[in-house]
Amino acid sequence: MAAVNRPEQLIESVIAIATEAGQKIKAIFHQGDFEQTIKLDSTPVTSADLAAHQVICERLMSLTPDIPVLSEEDAEIPLSIRESWQRYWLVDPLDGTGEFIAGSNDFSVLIALVDNHQPVLGVVYVPMTQECYFASLGNGAYKRSQGEDFPIHCRSGYEQNESALKLAVSRRQDPNTVLNMFNKKQDYELVRLGGAALKSCLVAEGQADCYIRIGPTGEWDTAAAQVIIKEAGGQVMTTDLQPLTYNRRETLENPNFIVVGQSTRNWKDLLKAAS
Repeated sequence: MAAVNRPEQLIESVIAIATEAGQKIKAIFHQGDFEQTIKLDSTPVTSADLAAHQVICERLMSLTPDIPVLSEEDAEIPLSIRESWQRYWLVDPLDGTGEFIAGSNDFSVLIALVDNHQPVLGVVYVPMTQECYFASLGNGAYKRSQGEDFPIHCRSGYEQNESALKLAVSRRQDPNTVLNMFNKKQDYELVRLGGAALKSCLVAEGQADCYIRIGPTGEWDTAAAQVIIKEAGGQVMTTDLQPLTYNRRETLENPNFIVVGQSTRNWKDLLKAAS
């Protein structure tokens, strides 16, 4: 059993778990022969999601037997039980199932440790590139690539005289869905990528200034990336600029949210929804 008084001590163990799950996903992806069904919430699930779920839950329960695990693939746990959890693991075994089905590489494994309604440790592992983003509260954000760890930081600032605000958007999304959220006409550069967590990580490593998500997501979609964003100098908020919290409601569905790299910018003035 691992000690959890200092979440940063768990980082390497959690990265190893995410990597093992990612290897299973990658093997199924390359085989191309996976089962696919539609869940009650009308979202797809594949045999890769379920294989990763099984690995992650088994390994986390072995690592920290006293900490419950809440996974997207086993989320029917009522608030009456969850509200007694001060600390728990929050997992999306395969973020970007639609990308996986479409044959895109833009999917990831997400594992977060939530303490007192806020994520304090986050790992985002990308199976197809074997890259990993990770952070723990108060210890900075990092990207592991080709065996080396690099500190990552949000873009130092979008200034008014710069040519464009860099917006991370989905490969398959009409960009007007996002552009219509803004009050003022200005130049935008669209940075396209699949997977909610991966677009958040673009902001964390300074490749985009902002990511706005309009439409349903679960708390498991944001927790791991939220720690990384925060430690990289940014913020994750609802589109009316309130902080995201976890495990406070019966529903585990997030409101629409915005990921920003320059937390000092006047986003309230820029966004219609915040006016």
